[in-house]
Amino acid sequence: MTDEHTRPYGPPQQTHQAAGARIIAGRYALLGELGRGGMGIVWRAQDQVIGRQVAIKELKFPNAPEDASVLTERMLREVRSAGRLNDPAVVTVYDVVTENGATYIVMELVEAPTLADLVRDRGPMPAQQIALVGERVLSALRAAHAAGIVHRDVKPANIMVAPDGRVKLTDFGIAHAADDPRLTTSGMIVGSPAFMAPERVEGRDAMPESDLWSLGTTLFFAAEGIVAFERSTTAATLHAIMTEAPYLTRVQGPLAAAILGLLVTKPEARMSYDQVRSLLAAAQGVQSQPTPPSGGTAMLQPGQPMTRLAPAPAKRNLRPLWLSLAAVAVIGALVGGIFLGRWMAAPKGTSQAQATLTYGINGQVKLGSSGDCYNVPLKEGINLNDNVSCDKDHLLEVFSKGSLLDVQSYSDDDAQVAVYPGADAVNRIAESLCSATFNSNVVPPQQRTSLIWRPVVPTEAEWNRPPNEEDHNYSRGFLCLLAKADGSQIPSQITTKVK
Repeated sequence: MTDEHTRPYGPPQQTHQAAGARIIAGRYALLGELGRGGMGIVWRAQDQVIGRQVAIKELKFPNAPEDASVLTERMLREVRSAGRLNDPAVVTVYDVVTENGATYIVMELVEAPTLADLVRDRGPMPAQQIALVGERVLSALRAAHAAGIVHRDVKPANIMVAPDGRVKLTDFGIAHAADDPRLTTSGMIVGSPAFMAPERVEGRDAMPESDLWSLGTTLFFAAEGIVAFERSTTAATLHAIMTEAPYLTRVQGPLAAAILGLLVTKPEARMSYDQVRSLLAAAQGVQSQPTPPSGGTAMLQPGQPMTRLAPAPAKRNLRPLWLSLAAVAVIGALVGGIFLGRWMAAPKGTSQAQATLTYGINGQVKLGSSGDCYNVPLKEGINLNDNVSCDKDHLLEVFSKGSLLDVQSYSDDDAQVAVYPGADAVNRIAESLCSATFNSNVVPPQQRTSLIWRPVVPTEAEWNRPPNEEDHNYSRGFLCLLAKADGSQIPSQITTKVK
């Protein structure tokens, strides 16, 4: 297992002066110790050829056999492969050296706290900053996975967040190189158990989707200030990963959808890079740009500000929204804490998840009343105007509704609102939240196979429409509708209420 305190960075005041100068490979002078753990020591060093300061991770395997040359070569191969990664969010590897039975990885020295340090010192982070950190780490992982490298140990202690906006993911290749039974004691886990994906707990090989799960757990930590699955023992932690579902209390909308979409148990059903990236961009209130085919990044470059927010509305009396604050609270609860069992996002194209519909200007559905049950079929062109009692025969139910973004209202003085994030991002947010709720205890499991569901989201024109003085229908919210797959009547309400 890599150690939380072993990291190639840190403020200068954390450096402890080394006892006696050491020179590595005739080039690197060790200046002091930055940290240590089960796999070795991290040093601050001076490259005497170039004149720059670097971080050197000295790796040692105390349980390795005497003749470990084959294993050492494997480790060097993995680390060198990781060193070829070209992404702004990857800590650059400059050199790999073997000397006197030890291996030294020379890398970029990043003067920044870790995500773990920031959250533990200051508490949960703002949603927009979490989304930006997640977006940049996602870019680094995508570049690594395209190169055939699985990180295996994505966690807050391996992510540095600088005040100027830089985000760096470190330790690429090290966990993979160390994951060899000849290098570890029997039963030892390589990686941090609390951030380990379910398939790895089951004994399967790490895969790109495993890193995405770990990213989801990391973003959960940033949002909530606690590690979702960490328990008092390793066994209890692994059991929680396999059997429990975390709940979010501080974030909602696209960021919550991204985090929960990454924490889907089955790796094949986990959200894709593009889906997660669209949601994280939406959580920042920006339009998501297509990812370059080469695997490069179209995101903010290092040195730009951490926060990208829509202008904050001026303080004033809020106009009523079509979705009341109570409805927004309901979706927060739906995303947050109602899941009694692990949910799995319905794969696109299944018989239950139907295509998303739109409402508002030039929309496919007309909205009127705010009831839960209607006696109209679940299809394009319907008018949700006259709701009926859910105790009587009806054809469709609203099983979830809420706000798509945290920024929900207009200012009386100006039209400062969240920028429309694009149809794909809006659809992904609604699809993810509807899927999560449909597969939760809101919809009884024994009835799900006989049902279909569809999200309903605003058109771009509706999103950007200024509200009128008496406008109670204005919204940038979504609905989740369900109906019988065979089109038959529903005699009584299927969905349960959230307490």
